[in-house]
Order: sequence, then C-alpha cells, then structure tokens
Amino acid sequence: MALRKSITRVLVWLLLIGLPATIGSTSAGPSDAAVVRSAERGDPVQTGARLERSGRWVEAIEHYERALKQWPDNEHLRYGLRRSKVHFGIDRRYSDRSFETALLPMSRAAALDRFDEVLYQVKTNFVDPVSITSFVAHGTESLYLALANDKFSSMHLGRVNADRVGRLRTILRDQYWNKAIAHRLAARETVGEICDLAAATIGLPAGAVVMEYIFGGCYSLDEYSAFLTPDRLSDLYGNIDGEFVGLGIEMKAEPGRGLALVNVLPDSPAAAGGLKRGDFIVAIEGADSREMTTDEGAKLLRGPSGSSVRLRFQRGESGPLYDGTFFRRSVHVKSVPVAKIVDRENGVAYVQMTGFQRTTPQELDEALLALQRQGMRALIWDLRGNPGGLLPIAAEVTDRFIGDGLLVSTRGRQTSQNDTWTARRAGTWTVPLVLLVDRDSASASEIVAGAIRDHRRGTIVGRTTYGKWTVQTILPLSDRKLGLRLTTAKFYSPSGQCLSHVGVAPDVVVDLSGERQTGYRGVTGLEAGDDADVDRGLEVLRRQLRVGLN
Repeated sequence: MALRKSITRVLVWLLLIGLPATIGSTSAGPSDAAVVRSAERGDPVQTGARLERSGRWVEAIEHYERALKQWPDNEHLRYGLRRSKVHFGIDRRYSDRSFETALLPMSRAAALDRFDEVLYQVKTNFVDPVSITSFVAHGTESLYLALANDKFSSMHLGRVNADRVGRLRTILRDQYWNKAIAHRLAARETVGEICDLAAATIGLPAGAVVMEYIFGGCYSLDEYSAFLTPDRLSDLYGNIDGEFVGLGIEMKAEPGRGLALVNVLPDSPAAAGGLKRGDFIVAIEGADSREMTTDEGAKLLRGPSGSSVRLRFQRGESGPLYDGTFFRRSVHVKSVPVAKIVDRENGVAYVQMTGFQRTTPQELDEALLALQRQGMRALIWDLRGNPGGLLPIAAEVTDRFIGDGLLVSTRGRQTSQNDTWTARRAGTWTVPLVLLVDRDSASASEIVAGAIRDHRRGTIVGRTTYGKWTVQTILPLSDRKLGLRLTTAKFYSPSGQCLSHVGVAPDVVVDLSGERQTGYRGVTGLEAGDDADVDRGLEVLRRQLRVGLN
C-alpha cells in the first residue's frame, strides 16, 4: 500500500527504557529547596531524591511512576518524575555524537532559525492546538534544569563560577518561566534574549541554549513527539527499513554489571563473534562499560561499515570473561523471525511478528506459504512485545486475514491526516486465528488487534495492550539531516473506537502472575508447552478444529 504524499507515517517504536519526557504544565514546579525539604519527610519522595542526586535517572523515573500509582495526587512525586525525565533527556542528547557535532556548534542565527522552523511545524501539524507560551516555558524549564545537570555542566560549565550559574537560574525562574508569548516572532526574540543573557552571565554558547528550547518545547507535546538528531533520525529510518549498520545487538544498561544483551540478531556480527542473549559487555575499546548508560555504550559502539570494535564481555552474571574484535556491517532485522508448526497433528502454526517495517508483508507472505505447504490448518499470530511500526504496513498485513470492510481510520487537525484503509477480498487467509498480545503490544499491533476484535475474525489471547492510538509523522527539516517525530493524528478501530490509554482487552486473559513475560523484540526459543499464552491459544484452536469451525 503506497505511502501518501511521500511522507512516512510512523507509529513509534516504543523504547524499552526512557520514553521521551512529558511535561504536563507550564507552571513552575516545586523549588529545589522545597524538593530537598520534602525529601526529608521520608519515602517515597526521599528515595526519589536520592536516586536523582546520584544521577540514576532511569531508576528515578521507574520509582516515581510506581509511587504515583499509589499516591497519584502527590505534587512532589509528580514533579520528581517530570524533572527526572527532563534530566534523562539531557543526558541522552549529551551522549549523542551527532548532537555534539551537528547541533551544539550552530551559530546563534542558525540555531534560532532551526527553533523557528520546529515551532512552525509543531503549530501547523501537531494533532492538538499548541500554546506558544507553553512551548517556550518548557524550553526555559529544560535550560534551568540543564544548568544543574552533570553532563551539561561538564561540557559547558567547567570553569564557570557556581554563583553565576545560580544567578542565571534565578533569572530564568523569576523572569522567564511563564512569560506570555503572543506569536512565533516573539518566541524567537525571547529565546534570542536568553542567548544573550546566558552568554553575558556565564559564557554559554547559543547552540546549547537554543537546543534546550527546542528539545524542551517538544517535551511539552506528548510522550511520542520528539526532535530528532541526525543519529536518531537515521536510527528511526533504520527501524522502518529493517536495516542498519552495526553489530546486531539490543542492550540495556545495568549499573555495576555492564550492558546487558537483551537480543542478539541472527546472522549478525555479534552472533558470528559468539555474543549471546544474557551476556554483559563490560568494556568497549578498553573503556570500562559497567557504569555506562545505554546511550553512552551505543555512542562507542557506533561506526561505519567495515570498521572494528574491541569488546570484553561476560557470560551471564558471574561467568567467564571473553575478548573479541567485531566488524560492523549492514544487518537486516527480520520482523517475522519465527514461523513454525507447533502442533503437527492438528496443523496449528505459529508466527512471531516483532515489528511493522517495509519488508513485513513480504516476510509474512513467505512464512504463510511455507506453513501452508507444511499442513497449516490454523494459526497463532504472536504480537507480544511488538511496539509498532508503519501504519500502512499494519493495515496491509491485517488485510491478509480480513476479507472485507474497514480496517483502520485516522483523524487529525489537517485534512491530509484523515484517511481510511479497507480490506480487499483477494488473497485472504481464512484459517482459524488466535492473536497473542500483551501490555507491550502497541500502536500498529493495536491496529491489528482492534480490527481482529471488531470483525470477530479471531480470538485474542493474553493481556490488555499498551494503549497507544496516535499516529506519528516523520517531518524532515530543511537541511534533511534533522527531523521531527510529531503526533499528527489519532487512529480508530473499524467500530470507531480510539482506545488511547485503554488498550484492547483480550477475549481470553492469561494471568502470568510473575512468570516470564515478553519485554523485548528478541527471537523466542518457542516450544509448545513452555509458554502459557501459546498453550491457551492451542486450546482455543484445537477446540475450534474439533467442532469443525472455519
């Protein structure tokens, strides 16, 4: 199905950690002093403050999110979460090589031009009306917090007197935090004024100031919209195309232990060199990586195709150490990594789909034809842990199983964002179907689940899906190296429902009660009998096959 107007519409690949921050108010949060005083009152505020003081932003975010489920009206917990997300974003961009090389060196004029372009795109295309005052206020907050951030400080404030930094923060808080901004020109003038103030007070370069206003302003939108550096834009296109240059690993930092490998892609340099899921990278080119963040490790692992990187890794938590040299190259990510018969007697097949990328329809077609030749009479389609992908691809693969009618529709502020996708009868698979979902099945996965449910095409098994029912568009900026990932529409199931923050509930609930749950896009070592969701799916399909349902 062709992409409209040559603009790629993307349902965001949800990150396993560190979703972009959402700041829900333009007013100032509790002062630093108030936060310190509240921390003295004990847990959970004290625990969060302790995590923040040590710069453990991911853990702080997770802590505050858990605590707010119990104490949803606690203002200190709410602002702690907000502050931790902003700091996490600052840490993340200051670990991004392309941010350092392409954005920080910008001149004052070039940076302000970029700010103005971003604000124009946001005002024109974001799904909901945007207040310019709010956009700029969140930039002021981001700069205010950046001035107390270790990574920002080490880059820009090494020899600056602390009193001068404190004076600038006070001016930002007292004079600019909620300053009314009437229009885009006034926004540019205000940010330019702050550039001059920061340069005069502490010698801060304009590029560093304006970037906080761009990133901070985008944080004011929603958790799925973001300003994309060259490397982040390249990563996103790599996800869409299912191909990137690297080692072929997915990893997550575990402080004190290293970079945990949560997935090693087959036919990748990592797999060829002996890396396995569950290993820990403890050194990169001789640099100890046991305390690195995920982004710091990724920065060192990046490189052009054909280049090499030396790694030291540990097998499991306390296994032997190994050294190896790995050569980066192009790696193809399969979105259908597993397709097999799991019940030969009844002809029940299983297909795992980990994303919705350009190659997914072809991969699915090849898998289904191969399974048909092996005697497939019914199918388990596994979308657990699938964070999404391209909206047209989601509609296209859903069309493989629904013969007629509406599949999904979108609605946005711009008329170009209002569209529908309908099924075509040709080539429809009519085998009995079970769809596996869980809380990490999001966006494009929910398009499938919503259509399967509304058309009563199959049985949904597992747990309620994530609840992300918005559409993001990648908007390249004028120099084509930078971009915006912007929420431009919401999508609706065939029955007209938008289940944002609700999700699709399964027909058959499987309560794992602490058992293994899908959390990453890795290939499973699936065998019938070792997966509760698959076992329930087999029960459903065997029962249907016995009574002759088709």
